[in-house]
Amino acid sequence: MNLRRLKLVRATLAAVMAAGCATSANAETLSDQTNIQPAVVKVDFTLDRITPAIVEGDAGVAERAVTIDDPARVASISKLVVAIGVMRLSEQGKLDLDLDVNEYLGWRVRNPAFPDAPITLRALLSHQSGLRDSVDYIVPLDGSLEAVLADPKAWDAIHAPGTYFSYANINSPLIAAVVEGATDERFDRLMARLVLTPLGLDACYNWGDGCSDGRRAQAVTLLRPNGDLARDAPMNGPDPCAVYPASDGSCDVDKLYVLGRNGSAFSPQGGLRISASDLAKIGQLLLRDGAPLLSPKSFAQMIGPVWTFDGKNGDDDKSYFTGYGLGVHWLTDTQGNRWFGHVGEAYSLRAGFWINPVERKGFYRYVTMVDEFSTVGHCFDRCP
Repeated sequence: MNLRRLKLVRATLAAVMAAGCATSANAETLSDQTNIQPAVVKVDFTLDRITPAIVEGDAGVAERAVTIDDPARVASISKLVVAIGVMRLSEQGKLDLDLDVNEYLGWRVRNPAFPDAPITLRALLSHQSGLRDSVDYIVPLDGSLEAVLADPKAWDAIHAPGTYFSYANINSPLIAAVVEGATDERFDRLMARLVLTPLGLDACYNWGDGCSDGRRAQAVTLLRPNGDLARDAPMNGPDPCAVYPASDGSCDVDKLYVLGRNGSAFSPQGGLRISASDLAKIGQLLLRDGAPLLSPKSFAQMIGPVWTFDGKNGDDDKSYFTGYGLGVHWLTDTQGNRWFGHVGEAYSLRAGFWINPVERKGFYRYVTMVDEFSTVGHCFDRCP
């Protein structure tokens, strides 16, 4: 298994343990579920049409067929949506992509090996910050991201910030802390206000702001291949602990969460819950070059690519990464067509969200109950 997948599996296991208060209380609801079939969903979209292509299997519960309107945790596709929010704040003059992020934080962040090199949002969004998933980026509700990033193991000691690509989830909590510091607004509420609500989407990060009352009950429950619960146990009411709990197991977000200090509680790296039909609407936004949320200039900056592999300027993960923008992954298909979007891999879900800017079309697909060690590519031609 390659390093990226190994890191992902470790982080996934850590998250399940950290979120125990949300899973153990609901484990009994799955004990009598048998013959659950993996959900297999694909929607195609153009500028004016969203078309279900494949909708098969269960929504993680026996005899509950999945639909394109069921919200699912889309893993790292969440990063692309975060980037839209960051670009909106940049347009509003509240963020400068090339400014030292310490200007927005109430604490200092530096790579110990390069203490004079600033860390910027452009570097964080394009995975060129020097941060590495060598430490646990899942911070307890009462925890400190500053303490996590003070560990030298969190950093690349060889390459200076802004000079080398290496995909790392830990960039996202720092991005969330920065935007909170710049706006004095909680991350989930900010994403709802900037992106989700203006597009009329019933979606949210870690079941925070943006989702309607009762939306949690419609979630796709993510299961392991053997049927064990991975994430989002079935429940009728609100999730009692949708974020990562505090170190003592408590989960009072209003009391314990401090703006700009945690960053990971609402899972900016992977916690977006959104339906296939709503994600396709974000795809249509991207087909419109970001309109009406982004200017053409901001959209062009976002999709880039700002990094292209030249054989030595990054970790391409055995050709998995060849180009990356600001929260945007680029790939080339077998016919030489260029697509941008993002992959999603976590909690036994595999997903791909891809846009062809020339042909003005795109698609989103996901499959559940996938072996964590499965090699799946980008979920472009197929998912397991």
